[in-house]
Amino acid sequence: MKTHHSPFNKIARSVAKFSGHPVCFVGALAVIVLWAVSGPVFGFNDTWQLVINTGTTIITFLMVFLIQSTQNSDTEAMQIKLDELIRAIEPARNRMLSLEELDQDELDALRKEFDILADKARQAEGDSAPG
Repeated sequence: MKTHHSPFNKIARSVAKFSGHPVCFVGALAVIVLWAVSGPVFGFNDTWQLVINTGTTIITFLMVFLIQSTQNSDTEAMQIKLDELIRAIEPARNRMLSLEELDQDELDALRKEFDILADKARQAEGDSAPG
């Protein structure tokens, strides 16, 4: 299977991967420490505070979109893999494919169905447990 990734997807994945790396955390911590230490030099003035507030706001705003993009791709890939497993297992119900497309009420009904099945299995297990 040939993969095609847009420049945005490549950048988003790279940034998301790097942002989860310990080096990135240490770098961010270093920036905060340098900013805090520079407070007395700038007299803890409004501009000094505005620098960190603006910087963190911009970075957070951009990271939301980059991380959401990679999360969406990862979730879609996982759903496709689960759909393939459901399709391949004989006793599985094919109506379970693409459940992520159902509305919340339909998902709640299925959740209740599986909760009932789980309760029955626990009760059956409890009945047959050595006592």
